[in-house]
Amino acid sequence: MAEYEDTFEKVMELAKRRGFVWPSSEIYGSVAGFIDYGPLGAMLKRRIENIWRHFYVVQEGYYEIECPTVGIEPIYVASGHVGGFSDKMFQCPNCREYLRADHAAEALGIPHAGTMSKEELKEVLKGKECPACGKKMGDVEVFDFNLMFTTSIGPGGQRKGYLRPETAQGMFVDFGRLLRFYRDHLPFGAVQIGKSYRNEISPRQGMIRLREFTQAEAEIFVHPNEKDHPQFSRYANYAMPLCGIAQQEKDAPAIVKTMREAVDEGIIANEYVAYYVAMTHDILTTVGFNPDKIRFRQHMPDERAHYATDCWDAEAFSDRFGWVEIVGIADRTNYDLKAHSRVSGEKNTVFVQYSEPKKVHHKAIIPNFGKMGPVFRGKAKAVAEAMTTAEPAEDGIHLKLDGEEILVSPEMYTVKDEMVDVFGEDVMPHVIEPSYGIDRICYMVLEHAYAEDNADGEKRTVMRFKPGVAPIQVAVLPLMARDGLDTLAKKIVEELQDEGIQAEYDDAGAIGRRYRRQDEVGTPYCITVDYDSLENMTVTLRERDSMKQVRGRYEDFVNVIPRLIKGKVEFSENML
Repeated sequence: MAEYEDTFEKVMELAKRRGFVWPSSEIYGSVAGFIDYGPLGAMLKRRIENIWRHFYVVQEGYYEIECPTVGIEPIYVASGHVGGFSDKMFQCPNCREYLRADHAAEALGIPHAGTMSKEELKEVLKGKECPACGKKMGDVEVFDFNLMFTTSIGPGGQRKGYLRPETAQGMFVDFGRLLRFYRDHLPFGAVQIGKSYRNEISPRQGMIRLREFTQAEAEIFVHPNEKDHPQFSRYANYAMPLCGIAQQEKDAPAIVKTMREAVDEGIIANEYVAYYVAMTHDILTTVGFNPDKIRFRQHMPDERAHYATDCWDAEAFSDRFGWVEIVGIADRTNYDLKAHSRVSGEKNTVFVQYSEPKKVHHKAIIPNFGKMGPVFRGKAKAVAEAMTTAEPAEDGIHLKLDGEEILVSPEMYTVKDEMVDVFGEDVMPHVIEPSYGIDRICYMVLEHAYAEDNADGEKRTVMRFKPGVAPIQVAVLPLMARDGLDTLAKKIVEELQDEGIQAEYDDAGAIGRRYRRQDEVGTPYCITVDYDSLENMTVTLRERDSMKQVRGRYEDFVNVIPRLIKGKVEFSENML
């Protein structure tokens, strides 16, 4: 990776000054881990979210749902968040600042600190300098800190709840409803974009680590034995850099592979994971990531969740923060559905019909109600139902019903051997989960778009946004705000708005200053209305990055600009 100038301070200064991102509650002193999106930042974020929706909802056909951001406790007991969603923390004995232990250790150059135990972290931090105050620490006590925000539901705190730490659990809890919506057929998926909350210990990385953040997640439910993606041909020949386990073990650079090669060579576990690895790369470059600053890193065995078959992180390079995780793509097997099934009692299975019935040897247990009735009375029917799936022992059938141990003696039933036709089976699906951090994507789009060059002998700051994510897509600039130039300019704005284009009218200052202002907020195109425009209805269209200009009838530009923004035509003299 080439050396890059650290542009973080410049990007954030521009973002605050031009209305992309502001510190939250600034007049009260702000709190780390919370941000406000300003007028341009909110628009940028929505455009990124809608591009994500285009891929997952329009292209893939996975419908979007929306679940509450507050969840009751059983959800997070089942998911494991109540018992295990914590970071290892310590308090500096000098400045009394609370710090995340693995981050402090990594800052000291210790690799894979995230996989260390509390005792190991305590040992490596002993006597080291505090990342916050710089003073040497003696013994520090490392302890677990649960990251969920707790709340109470109802008057008097009748039920305990949590602000959700991820959007995924709502889709797992809704599995039965989603299954019926998709007409009981695999594969199917659901997506959700929304706020999640994590009470981070010491968020110090701006938009990279927030306590309230936006996630875009997809949960794709597939047959556990059928992980060939039906549309894999779309990305089979898509080539991109992969930093697999083998490359990391050798400290070797990423290798460029097609998705077909990656699956066939066993680098990526299956076609589903490979498909969404490639689609994620496609999405990130579409929203404006520099392709040279993207890599996909496979989780090492000691950092991958024990239940996951495979997991890849899309990482983007930041001049300030180095490689930053942006997206995680994992084959989570049936871990989540099984966990919710265990706690809720729901089956969370799908009946999959065989192509033709299978003959299966079956032992049928036939109750003798004449014998069972006098013994079990009102429970006889429930006992009989429980017997159908039991395995007889020599002394009878042992059951547990409503917490009571019950023995059904052999004279109360008969066992019949038979061959039956089985038409299908209940399977618990596996889940493929691509999880996107939208705020991190927004920051990387800002950083990767930031550029400085020269225009007319002056330094120019320009945000080189892709036209599809630029908050303002076209600025219409009358040379003068009089003599009818302003009237025509406003008419052009209205016609562009009718085409769904975010157009801005700007008549403040000299035309060169207006160009610089629009360049700085990333507006890809400017239309200049001059006195010739009143005579022949022609205007000048200026392209931001090249600063080239094309003259033509304004009606033609109104028609071509939507296609320019969608990338269907390129800016040139011949585009009209």
